[in-house]
Amino acid sequence: MVAIATAMLVGLATGRAVAHEVPTDVVIQTILKPDADGINFLVRVPLAAMRDVNFPRFGPGYLVISEADEAIRDAAVIWIAREVSLFENADRLDEWEIVAARLSLPSDRSFDSYSQALASFNDPPLPDDTELLRDQALLDVLIRYPIRNEASDFSIDPGFARLGLRTTTVVRFLHTDGAERIFEFSGNPGLVRLDPRWHHAFLRFVQTGIEHILDGVDHLLFVICLLIPFRRIRPLIAIVSSFTVAHSITLIASAFGLVPAVLWFPPLIETLIAASIVYMAFENIVGSHWQRRWVIAFGFGLVHGFGFSFALSETLQFAGTHLLTSLLAFNLGVEIGQLLVIVLAVPALNWLFRNAISERMGTIIISALLAHSGWHWLSNRASDLMAYSFRLPALDNAFLATLMRWAMLLLIIGSALWILFVIYRRFLHLNQEPNLSQMSGNG
Repeated sequence: MVAIATAMLVGLATGRAVAHEVPTDVVIQTILKPDADGINFLVRVPLAAMRDVNFPRFGPGYLVISEADEAIRDAAVIWIAREVSLFENADRLDEWEIVAARLSLPSDRSFDSYSQALASFNDPPLPDDTELLRDQALLDVLIRYPIRNEASDFSIDPGFARLGLRTTTVVRFLHTDGAERIFEFSGNPGLVRLDPRWHHAFLRFVQTGIEHILDGVDHLLFVICLLIPFRRIRPLIAIVSSFTVAHSITLIASAFGLVPAVLWFPPLIETLIAASIVYMAFENIVGSHWQRRWVIAFGFGLVHGFGFSFALSETLQFAGTHLLTSLLAFNLGVEIGQLLVIVLAVPALNWLFRNAISERMGTIIISALLAHSGWHWLSNRASDLMAYSFRLPALDNAFLATLMRWAMLLLIIGSALWILFVIYRRFLHLNQEPNLSQMSGNG
């Protein structure tokens, strides 16, 4: 029994040790460059992330570099070469060769450029008297993949996420035309096209837009708040289209830099998004006219567009040179997601109000529940917002330039609002719609 208990304690201790060896933050640097018959893949990974490879050590844990060749090779194969997938056009490159692998000091700057990184593999290995701990060392690997044509479309599916609890990968692709594409992402983003064609960017960002609207609970609740009392075709067209036009304007404006470069702006927008849910829910409870709601939807759409832009900003790096195409595709994906919500929500609400509860009482109850959720978000986000310091901007040339850009944005917003008003007045005959009591009852 004593032996069994001792073994169990040893096993638990070992398990804890292995768990503690998983690094919290890992930053991986990679460079890819194709040439006439192959593509070089240069990778730099902290050695601390190579958890199952034993390296020879001496003294307090210094690496015996002259005896580490086999361990270095094993780490390069197990944790790098077998984890990543490179593709030429649609074909995976299954053949690869580890040309060189070496240990580097944390102060080494050779990966600042491709030429320096490539040349470093010809340098002699670090001497044994280098006092280098495993958790300080960097593993540099050069992998060579045979290819058919250096002008092909290349893509990468990195599998480095499991190297740490939070893994950040930087990918630099040196195109044959001299252009450099830089990507930086956390975890594993899936297939990354290193020089995407327009249709690749279009499809990716349509999918991203759909996923974002379906994953964004606050956006979904706002859309549902919009349509609870107004579920007929004409009100839906007016309200949803005004919301769409508005968030499209601020989404595109944000992508072109028309966003204040201050830390408090994102939490301000998130707070206003929560406030939009609360306001719209209370308006449903007290009664609303859709001729007024499309204007309110336009105003809140401007806010939600900034919210969409925060999610888009991290993924625009995958657009390549197709920025406008990607923006339009993302916006299209958002609209598809919204339409999917409307197609599902409107029949469900109609059935509920016909068979389970009266429309007025159901509107009040559902809106109250949505207001409760929105108020919870609003209070939390407002508390986070108040933690930021607010300062008046300096009256310099940069401020004046920003002011001019915002004036242009306000002009575009005003023009869009006027055009929508003219369209609704001429083609939807707003002046002939039923009165408030009729619309608040049927929409």
